[in-house]
Parts: sequence; C-alpha cells; structure tokens
Amino acid sequence: MATPNPSIFTSPLEFYAQVLQTSPKSRNPFAGKSIHARILKSGLHLCVFLKNNLMNFYAKTESISDARKVFDEMPVRTMYSWNTILSCYLKQGELDLAHEVFNNIPNRDSVSWTTMIVRYKEMGRFENAIKLFVEMVKDRVLPTQFTITSVLASSAAIGDLGVGRKVHSFVVKLGLGRCVDVMNSLLNMYVKCSDDNMVEVVFDQMVLKNVSSWNVMISLYMQSGRVDLARAQFEQMSVRDIVTWNSMITGYNQHGYDIEALDMFTNMLKESSLKPDKFTLASVLSACANLEMLEHGKQIHAYIIRTEFDASGAVGNALVSCYAKSGGIEIAQKIVEQSGTSYLNVIAFTALLDGYIKLGDIGPARRIFDSLRDRDVVAWTAMLVGYEQNGLNTDAVELFRLMVREGPKPNNYTLAAMLSVTSSLASLDHGKQIHAVALRSGQGSSVSVCNALITMYSKAGSINGAKRVFDLIHWHQETVSWTSMIIAFAQHGLGEEAIQLFEKMLALGSKPDHITYVGVLSACTHVGLVEKGKNYYNLMKNVHKIEPTPSHYSCMVDLIGRAGLLQEAYDFIENMPIEPDVEAWGSLLSSCRVYKNIELGKIAAERFLLIEPNNSGAYSALANLYSACGKWDDAAKIRKSMKDGGIKKNQGISWVQIHNKVHFFGVADALHPQKDAIYNMMAKIWEEIKKRGFVPDTESVLHDLEDEVKEQILRHHSEKLAIAFGLISTPENTTLRIMKNLRVCNDCHSAIKFISKLVGREIIVRDATRFHHFKGGLCSCRDYW
Repeated sequence: MATPNPSIFTSPLEFYAQVLQTSPKSRNPFAGKSIHARILKSGLHLCVFLKNNLMNFYAKTESISDARKVFDEMPVRTMYSWNTILSCYLKQGELDLAHEVFNNIPNRDSVSWTTMIVRYKEMGRFENAIKLFVEMVKDRVLPTQFTITSVLASSAAIGDLGVGRKVHSFVVKLGLGRCVDVMNSLLNMYVKCSDDNMVEVVFDQMVLKNVSSWNVMISLYMQSGRVDLARAQFEQMSVRDIVTWNSMITGYNQHGYDIEALDMFTNMLKESSLKPDKFTLASVLSACANLEMLEHGKQIHAYIIRTEFDASGAVGNALVSCYAKSGGIEIAQKIVEQSGTSYLNVIAFTALLDGYIKLGDIGPARRIFDSLRDRDVVAWTAMLVGYEQNGLNTDAVELFRLMVREGPKPNNYTLAAMLSVTSSLASLDHGKQIHAVALRSGQGSSVSVCNALITMYSKAGSINGAKRVFDLIHWHQETVSWTSMIIAFAQHGLGEEAIQLFEKMLALGSKPDHITYVGVLSACTHVGLVEKGKNYYNLMKNVHKIEPTPSHYSCMVDLIGRAGLLQEAYDFIENMPIEPDVEAWGSLLSSCRVYKNIELGKIAAERFLLIEPNNSGAYSALANLYSACGKWDDAAKIRKSMKDGGIKKNQGISWVQIHNKVHFFGVADALHPQKDAIYNMMAKIWEEIKKRGFVPDTESVLHDLEDEVKEQILRHHSEKLAIAFGLISTPENTTLRIMKNLRVCNDCHSAIKFISKLVGREIIVRDATRFHHFKGGLCSCRDYW
C-alpha cells in the first residue's frame, strides 16, 4: 500500500492521521515513526486525536513501550485512549498492567468491560470472565452483544447453567433476539449444559437462523441418538457447510448407521462443491471399516493420494483401521511402515492387532506395539487381550510383568484380562500375584476385577478363595457376580450351595440372565437334582421370560441323561424347537456310554457326526461305548474308520504347576526328566492303595487285553503320573492341583480317593467338565459325575 499523497488532504492533521492508520496495514512501521517525528516538529503533539492515532499505531505494531509512552504524555485522555492501552496490554498478555489500567479508568464503558471479559474468556479463565460480567452489571453498564457471547461461552465451558439462564434474561431485556450470533451462543450454552428442552425452545424462537444455528440442532440430535430428527433438520436447510455434512456423516457412523453415512458422503460429493476435510474422511473410513467394505476403503484411499491430502493423524489412523478390519492387513502394515508409528493411536493399533489375530500371527502386532512412542494403558491392555485371544497366555504373563515394571498403572480392564489369562492357565500362584497388584493399585474392589477374581480362584481350584472375594463385594453384587459364584459352586460339585445362592439372589430382587440359568441347571446336573432342574427350567421360561438357548437345552439333556433317563433325554431332544447341536447329542452320547445303551448311543453318534463329520470325540465315545459293552469288533471298526478318515483321537493330557513351571504328562509318559522317580512313586502308591482295598477298574481300559496289561495301563494314566510327580515335588500336607483335558475315568477317580487318604492331602482335579476335591478318601462329587 502506497503512502497517501499530502496534496489530497485539507490539513496536515488529517494527513498525519491517515498515514498512522494505514502504516500497520502496509507493514511499514517507519512511515508511522516518521509521522510521529513530524508531529513533534509541527507542535501538534498535544492533539488528543493524533495522540490516540499514534498510540493505536504503536499498539498494532506491537511497540507496547512506545504506546505507553505516548499514553503517559497525553495531557487529556479520552475513553478511546484508555481502551487502546488496555487492549494493547491484554493482547501482549500483560494481565497485571492491564488490570492497573482498567482500575484507573475514570468512567469505564462497555468497551472497557467487554475487552477484559473477552480476554479472560480467550485465556480459559472462565470464572474470572463471569465474575467481571457480574461487576459490570452492578456498575450499571449495559453489555453489548460481544459481552453476551463471551459470557455465554464462558458459562458453557464450565457447564454453569444458572449463569447461562441469567444471561439469557439480559438477551431478552436488551432485545438481542434478532442477533444471530447471540442466539447461537445461547444454543451452544444450553447444549453444553445439557438442557435439551431449552435448546429446542431457543431454536424455535429464533427469528433469523444461519448455518451455525441449524448445525447446533443437527449435532444435538445426533449426540442424543435422535437420528431421524437430525435428518429432518438437515433436509430443511437451504445452505449447508462442511460442518453440516460432517455432523450427519459422523453422527450416522457413531450410531451404527454406516450405510447411511456412506450415502450421505456420496450425496455431499454430488450436491455440493465442498471438499471433504479430515473429519469427513475419518468418519467415512470408519464406516467402511465397520462394514468391512475393502473396495470402498480403497477408493477413498485413492482420493486421498490423488488430492495429496494429509494422511497423518485421524485420517491415517482411520485408513489403518479400515484396511485392518476389512481384510487388508498387509496394506495396513505397509501404511504403518511408510508413515511410522508416531501418529498411530490405540484404536488403529487395536484394529491392527485384531487383524493379526484373525491371521493367527500376532508377532507383527507386538513389533508395532514395541515401536509405539506413547503406549498408554489402553495399548498395553489391547496387546494383553490379543495374546489372551490367541491362546498365548505365557506371553501375556511376561508382558504384564513388563507393564508392572516399566509401563503405566494397570486399570481394571487390564487386571480383568490378566485374571482371564490365569484362569485359562489355572495358575493359582499367578492369580494371587495379580490379586496383590489389584489391591496395591486400588482396583481390588472394582466389580469387574472382583468378578474376574471369582472366576480365577474357581478355575484354579480354590472355591474358598472365590467365596471370599464374592463376600467382599456383597454391597454391590450384580447379576454377573451372582452368576460367577453360582457357576463356581456348580463346577466344584457344590450343587446345593449353588442352588441356595440362586434362591438368595432371587429373594434379594436380583434378576438372573440366561448365563445364570446355565449355572443353576449345571448345578442340578452335577448333583442329580432332576426335578429341581426341571422346575428352574420352567421358571426361566415362564417367569423370567428368558428364551432357552442351545446351552440351556444341552444342560437339560445332560441333567436327564446323567440320571439314567435316556429315553426321556432323547425325547427332549426330538421335541426341541430348534435344531439340536453337537452339545445336545454329545451329552446324550456320553450318558449312553455310562449306562451302556448302544441303541440310543448309535443314534446320538450318527446325529452328532451329521453336524460335525470329523469330530474325533463322537467317534471315540461310540467306540468306548462298544468297548464298555464288550463289543470289541464293533469298537475296532469305529477306530479303523477313524484311522482311514485321518481323524485323530484327542489324547489325554494332565498337567501340574510346580514353582511357576507347568509339567505335562500323557499316558505312560516317558519324556519327563524325573520319569524314574515318578514311576517308582506311582508303583509304591499302587501297591499301598491295593492293600487298603482299592480294586483296579479294568473295564476303564476300553481294549480287549489281559487284565494284567490293563492294570499296567491304568497305573500310568496321565493324572496318576501328575499326582506322583506332585507328591515328590511339594511339601507334605499341601494341596495338589491337577488339570486334565478329558473327563477323569472311573479307575482314576476311585484310585485318587484312596491316594488322598493314603498321603493325607487334598487333591483337586479339574477335568473337562468339573472339579473333583478328593480328601480323606472321599470326593466332593459323591461319585456322581
């Protein structure tokens, strides 16, 4: 901008003022200083008008000391003089000097007050802005629309609805209802203070509305899930900006209307000249991810590349998530490799993790996790859950130890995940360590952690530990807590205790869910309470209106079949309103084997194999049924068909944890480094319990062999070897905890009862269906399993 020509002005004063006003805009501070020198030479330095222009010039060129010097030299000051130096200090952040000036202003006007209020609001000192507004009102200075909008923004920021309502009354008194900016500020305040009714009232009363007004309503309706109302507002708008479209697209995406989000995005591209911004693209990519629409995601990615859009931050994370969730994990990995992990957030990392889990390869996820700069507790927890879901429990334990040493403080989700890991490992020592971490971190009373603790102690064989945790949360026991404890009792053969707890739950008004009833029916099954189980089944359907699931049907088949009512169990299956699954037929097949009913057993096995033709369990159960009935040829035919079909039988494995190390044993296992000591201990025990009246159950060997050979096989069953190893590896009078992947056989069950009495120890065995607590020659299942 050129310097004004002096010849076109009527006086030097007018010329000097014009130069001072244009110099900051032309970024020519020297012109302004030159005029200052001329003013001094011409004797016009006492002119208030020129002094104000000089001060304004120095304020705008950030020469705060020169501005103050001019201000101090003024013999007469106007309100403009005071407000100019006040604004100058506030813009420079000199709050103390601004206060000093503000307090010395003789008669503060609305500009003085508003300047201070606006600056406090901009600094985030909202309470100070509101306090100053109250003083302004007391000083009987009328607020302007700028004052009102700033105070409304301040009350919205701190959620002070009371102040907001009082300011609303000023809006009415001052007649600012036709000011769109003021009314939009009112809308924003009521939205932020969660007064949805007043938002609608204010919007309906607005004489003039702009795009921002409509956007507030669309955002409000979307946030509250009233998607149809948001769409109705959208349709009424004649002008829409990018915020409008983003509010609709993001709202649809966040509420699960992903198809609608993509349709809205398509309409935006067709109907407007607006270009998508980072919020648009991130939401659309999220919709593609949720719908697993890989090709759509690729098209949006192509647009990003073609327009050279910045694909870092939210858009980059959305891209990674889209590819990871939609089956394009390799592309997601390439994006991460090219862009680095500095911008990767937990959502994208979790999506990557899930993608790798689906591929069964969690190694790349761990490498990305290790490279993340800001690994918060959510990222650590996601990695731990990934290990758990992939069955890598040992890796999860190691990572958790690293987290305790170097990472953030575990939260209740982390601890619940790790307790699930230890439940899978059935490791009481690890579980107790995590319980200690939970107590130290203050999460020990968290309901989710306590529920996970109940399950952990139960699966590790410590029903007393589970009960202690349950009793600790008696003041806020919820359905999950009751259910966890009922299932724990059922798994440990404590059917009566499970039923008593269920009755107490009902008496206290807690509502059982479908999982609770699975626990109750299982409890009845394990103790043979057939009629009780039938009553609870009817209660579930008729009183609590819970539609039976396949799990409930299987429980009923198991309940009736275990009691020897095989025909009734079969009739129950035939009358089920849904197609029976393998669990139902498997339960019947298992009962047929116990009661040696070949006719129904064959039917159950055939129906089972129609659903899962290669299930080795059904073949083995049928072969074992034939063997138990002495039909060796038929059993041999079944085993031959398995061999010819390449179907491998699940091998019985038992394991025991000693000093944080798990030792596995198979039948007649000869691989353990202490095998000689183990076999010697077992031989000694075998002879001792036979002297005390134990008779080997040779029928448990389902092969046509001599009794002597059968006895030798029985002596070396995996759970017996695990017990022998436990006895030589642990102190006397301590509890032994043995895990087994299959159902414990009759011979082992009988033998362990004798062993528990012989060695004077409690031996807890968890098999495929339940826990057996052997103590003093008795078992908690009372020989009904």
